[in-house]
Amino acid sequence: MSSSPNKHIAVVGAGPAGLMAAEVLAQGGAQVTVYDAMPSAGRKFLMAGRGGLNLTHSEPLPDFLARYREAMPHLKAAVEAFPPEALRVWSEALGQPTFVGSSGRVFPEAFKASPLLRAWLRRLDAAGVAFAFRHRWIGWDARGGLLFETPDGQRTVKADATVLALGGASWPRLGSDGAWAEILAAKGVAVALIKPANSGFTVAWSNIFRDRFEGQPLKGVGLTIGSHMVRGEAIVTRAGIEGGALYALSADLREAVLAKGTATLTVALRPDAARDELVARLSAPKGKQSLSNFLRKAAQLSPVGIGLLQEATVAAGRSLAALPPAELAELINAVPIKVSGVAPIARAISSAGGIRFDELDAQFMLRRLPGVFVAGEMLDWEAPTGGYLLQASFATGVAAGKGVLRWFVQKS
Repeated sequence: MSSSPNKHIAVVGAGPAGLMAAEVLAQGGAQVTVYDAMPSAGRKFLMAGRGGLNLTHSEPLPDFLARYREAMPHLKAAVEAFPPEALRVWSEALGQPTFVGSSGRVFPEAFKASPLLRAWLRRLDAAGVAFAFRHRWIGWDARGGLLFETPDGQRTVKADATVLALGGASWPRLGSDGAWAEILAAKGVAVALIKPANSGFTVAWSNIFRDRFEGQPLKGVGLTIGSHMVRGEAIVTRAGIEGGALYALSADLREAVLAKGTATLTVALRPDAARDELVARLSAPKGKQSLSNFLRKAAQLSPVGIGLLQEATVAAGRSLAALPPAELAELINAVPIKVSGVAPIARAISSAGGIRFDELDAQFMLRRLPGVFVAGEMLDWEAPTGGYLLQASFATGVAAGKGVLRWFVQKS
């Protein structure tokens, strides 16, 4: 599949989805310019790789696809056409071989985003892809030209087709601020409310607990909201709680908080300990030990875990020291935390909401705006951390790029 070489395609957004669309288009013979509001490409991509770039995940594809929840039917074809294995092959071709970590997550061997991005940009440059930075897209003019704000004033760009890959609304200082939502809504495009995803949550800790345990991890815990439970780690923050296990529950927890104002997150501090075993250990004589030392030795609880138990019993108007062993054992694996809000979207790892899929055709083109294609986090989907976010961004970028090329073939 190829495009006439005199076709100029504008890709708006220099994140993974936009860059992947640009690569597919350039390979198809199109002249491509990538526009971005930031001074350089892949700002959020580089941020994602600061702690180790988690490109994708190695689990079986049916399980992988299920991570996209309600959006799975809409993303299925794109991810199957460019699955995790294809992403790994692509990365290796850029000189960045990957490995599977103990959790099943896939990382480049360099463990960073910067070497991969540098190699990718070199390849795009060799393919003839042009870049125009400090170009903030603000919509279209009366003739359908793309309007950009630049340091030199407003600029109009005429393109034969456009791929919008502007990201969601998390980490706006890195370029994705969700400002596109109003532009598209004004054109009649239905946009689902953009909300924080993979975010922290606010909790009204007591001053004593907050001052003592801010930044402390809760390791090996089980977190439950409704019928969903996740094992992993969470971190106490000054304003509440965040962390990997919490991110996996963030969609359910967020919707519960938004619906009712508050929600109860239940924490199992010793999820592998049988209740009867805990009761027996907690029934042993305490002697002259402090309660904290007793719980540390008898139930292998960390100081922050004991602090959580204190928070829960004080909130219930009870004394932790006065709880009988059976009640204490139950509380250890069902500590209630009252979540009072969602952390600001500017600090969320990703965002939920965006352009509704029924606004798109099978080629990721907006039905209301022929010649305008969309990819990445602008679309109405969310996924947990673990490689699923980047995989869908890459895959929809591929799908949008191929969609443009098919559109030209159909028009010719």
